[in-house]
Amino acid sequence: MADAAANDKQEDRQLVERAQEGDCPAFDTLVLKYSQRLYALIYHMTSHREDTHDLLQEVFARAFRNLKSFRGQSGFYTWIYTIAVNLTLNFLKKRNRRRMLSLDDVDSGIQHDGEFLELTASSDPVREAGLHELQLHLNEALQKLSNDHRAVVTLFDIQGMPHAEISRILKVSEGTVRSRLHYAHKQLQAHLSNYLA
Repeated sequence: MADAAANDKQEDRQLVERAQEGDCPAFDTLVLKYSQRLYALIYHMTSHREDTHDLLQEVFARAFRNLKSFRGQSGFYTWIYTIAVNLTLNFLKKRNRRRMLSLDDVDSGIQHDGEFLELTASSDPVREAGLHELQLHLNEALQKLSNDHRAVVTLFDIQGMPHAEISRILKVSEGTVRSRLHYAHKQLQAHLSNYLA
């Protein structure tokens, strides 16, 4: 597993170096490699498909513009995730200033999510309705978290990142990551307690 991660980092480093020298297809390879994971990250933070598409395009545009300044102190993966999280958090702050988030803004895009559809395709209607209702409650509960708490839950619970990686991306200590996760999990349990009861 460690060898695969090392090979992955080495492959990224080579692609970045080629892209820095003007090889656009090398950057396109990085875009293809990370698009799906970054889309999931941003979507779980915004719960809005159009905003997610716009932000994802901005993430890659910003990464491309700043690629020359990337020095490789962290992996490309950490660097581009940092860009994505920061852009999304800034977007959410602006959105929250413009208006309070209503439940109508929680996107129903989960109904078009491939994995979700595959999971529910063979299920009975009662189970399908239950899964759909649970997903809606989870999305609503996530949207009630602060932006910082939603970010750690998305990175840890949904993206499966370790505390150390989240710490590097958010530029906070691992203790802060653990503390935010603990608080966020308690908040999610409180928001979901009526549904789960």
